[in-house]
Amino acid sequence: MSEQPLWQETPLIISSGISKRLGCNAHLKLENLHLSHSFKYRGISHFIQQAKSTHGPSVHLVVASGGNAGLAAACAANALNARCTVFIPDGANQSTIALLERQNADVVVGGASYLYALEAAREMVKAEAKAVLVPAYENKVVWEGHASMIKEIYTQLVDKPDAIFCSVGGGGLLGGLILGCEAVGWDDVPIVTLETIGTDCFYHTMRLNRHPSHDLPADASAVKDDEYGLTLAFFHRFSSHASGSLGASSPSPGVVKMALERKGGVRCVTIPDELAMQAAMDFADDHKMLVELACSTTLVPAYKPSLFARLVPLSAKNVVFVVCGGFKVSLSDMREYRGIVDGDLKGEAGSWNVFCDGEVIKVQK
Repeated sequence: MSEQPLWQETPLIISSGISKRLGCNAHLKLENLHLSHSFKYRGISHFIQQAKSTHGPSVHLVVASGGNAGLAAACAANALNARCTVFIPDGANQSTIALLERQNADVVVGGASYLYALEAAREMVKAEAKAVLVPAYENKVVWEGHASMIKEIYTQLVDKPDAIFCSVGGGGLLGGLILGCEAVGWDDVPIVTLETIGTDCFYHTMRLNRHPSHDLPADASAVKDDEYGLTLAFFHRFSSHASGSLGASSPSPGVVKMALERKGGVRCVTIPDELAMQAAMDFADDHKMLVELACSTTLVPAYKPSLFARLVPLSAKNVVFVVCGGFKVSLSDMREYRGIVDGDLKGEAGSWNVFCDGEVIKVQK
C-alpha cells in the first residue's frame, strides 16, 4: 500500500474471562473500534483511496448498502473530501440514514430489496464519467485492505495462533484473512468461519463444492459460476435476525475458491440466532461493548467450551477471535435478544443444533 491508510491499527487484547473459560489464550482483535464501527473500513477505504488516485478529486463514490459497507464508504469518502452517494432499499431505519448523512453522504432510498438498490447504483455509475461503484465484498482490492488486519496481528502476537475465528457473509473478511495469512506465512493456520442459520450461503456453498449431493434449504437454490468452475448457494430470502449484515444472497466465488484450496483449511460452522444473541449479551457483560449479531456469531465458541473443543485441536494454546464490529446494535436490540433467548430457554429443555462441515453438534441450552 503506497498511500498512508485511512484506518488506524486496532488493539489485539487478551480476554482473561474467555481465556479461563476455554483453557487457552483467547485474543480479541477489536475491529469494532474503526471510524465506521467495523472491519469494512479497511478494505473499502483502501478501494476508495485507489479510486480517488485513479480518477482524481472529482471522483464520485457510489455504493448500494444499507449496512456496514455503506457507512464505511461514507466515512472514507468524507475523510478524503470526496462525493459519496449511498443507495439503500425501502424500509431503512431513519437512524441509519442519519448516520450516513452525518458523514456528508447523499442517501437515496428506494426499491424493495438490495438488488434494486444495486441496480440503481449501477445506473448512476453508467451515467457519470467520474462515478465509481464501490464493492461491498467482491473485489481483490477490498480483500487486500482487509488483509492488513492479519499483518497487524502478526506484529501483536508473540506466537503463531492455533486458529482464527471470524464471521462470514459474502466472504470479504475471509478473503482478507486468507490473503493476510499467505503474506505472513500463516497459510497453515486453521480459519473457522461462523454464520447464522438462515443467512448461511457460504456454509452451503462450501458443502455443495465438497459434496455435490448436499441438500440446500428451501429458500436457496444452486447456481453455476463458470469463471471459477464452482456451484454457489443462492439465497432468495433470509430467516435470521443477522441478515442485515450477514445476509449476502451468495458468497464471493473468488473467496470460495481460495477457501477450498487453502492449505490450513477453512472450517464452516452455522448456528441458530439464539446462540449469537446469547454471545452478544455475554460479551457485553464481559467486555462492556455492544456488538451486532453478525459479530457476536464469531464469539459463540468463546462462550461455549464444548463447541470450541470440537473446532480446534486440544493442544491449542493461542486463538484469535475477530471482533468484526458493525453499527446495527442498540440497547433496545439487547433487550429484545434477552426476551427471545429467555423465551427459548423456558421452552423445551435440551440443546441447540450447530452444524459444522456437515456434522451436527449439540450445544446445551
